[in-house]
Amino acid sequence: MAWLLLVVAGIFEVIWAYSMKQSNGFTRLVPSVVTVVVMIASFGLLSLSMRTLPLGMAYTVWTGIGAVGAFVVGIAVLGEQLNFMRLCAASLIVCGLVLMKLATPD
Repeated sequence: MAWLLLVVAGIFEVIWAYSMKQSNGFTRLVPSVVTVVVMIASFGLLSLSMRTLPLGMAYTVWTGIGAVGAFVVGIAVLGEQLNFMRLCAASLIVCGLVLMKLATPD
């Protein structure tokens, strides 16, 4: 259950990052409210997952999902540039997440 909470918290991190971008520096009401509400939910789910998962693992996975998810949303939704170096960087983040999981005892 902790892993499910952590993954959902990571997805919420992507949502709040996107809505923060859409808020235009918190000058637009609806995206600003979405940002704050989803951010609180993301932090709340992260904290619940940390009841049983180690801090280093939980925080690394949460930020990794957020970073790679924001990268994908930026390309797919916002039309940001995709090039070899950026793809390599995102791949290294994913590799780091896999290694962190493999290196953490259950």
